[in-house]
Amino acid sequence: QGVDEGPDGLRLISDIIHEKLGIEMTVLMGANLANEVADEKFCETTIGCKNTKYGQMLKELMQTPNFRVSVVQEADTVEICGALKNVVAVGAGFCDGLGYGDNTKAAVIRLGLMEMIGFAQAAGTAPRLPELQEGLENTLRDRVGLSGLQAQLLTAGLFQSIEQLEKEMLNGQKLQGPQTSAELHRILKSKNVVEKFPLFTAVYRICYEGKPVADFIKCLQNHPEH
Repeated sequence: QGVDEGPDGLRLISDIIHEKLGIEMTVLMGANLANEVADEKFCETTIGCKNTKYGQMLKELMQTPNFRVSVVQEADTVEICGALKNVVAVGAGFCDGLGYGDNTKAAVIRLGLMEMIGFAQAAGTAPRLPELQEGLENTLRDRVGLSGLQAQLLTAGLFQSIEQLEKEMLNGQKLQGPQTSAELHRILKSKNVVEKFPLFTAVYRICYEGKPVADFIKCLQNHPEH
């Protein structure tokens, strides 16, 4: 999951795979932790497939009573929401680490969804309810899952940097949220729209520019959605 900067702006990971392999791409995004899916605990997922025939075939192959599948044609939007929710989840994790309650985290998720919608629209896609539901489910899962926990640990001062956290907790693997925020920031900066996405920008600056985590609350207080 993630986004990249192309010559004309946004470049999706599925686009890169398509260019390299020359195959038709379908994306699947959802609150689908692999161990819970394997244990047959109920969950939902969204398949983004521009070819409706293939989408329905994939649904028939994958859907079970405890793994429910929605199929939409807006594959790009599904992929964008699946990537950006990682950034929102880090923001919610900051709130946990700072000791804020559920009201604050709910505000982060709402404002994050608004920025996800704005970014998707700027990229030429129009999010609909299924894609937004997918983004919301993922954000809620990640807020209490790994992304949120790692953000809490960083906020609490148990790690000095993203790099140290990745090295000691993930054996050098990259965190999805911070890395996506860096990719996203490059795109926003190239389009001169950084100020329109203050939540995304605050996560990036805290993770990579050494800004204090307390600045994240100031970002919420002064968000242009209010």
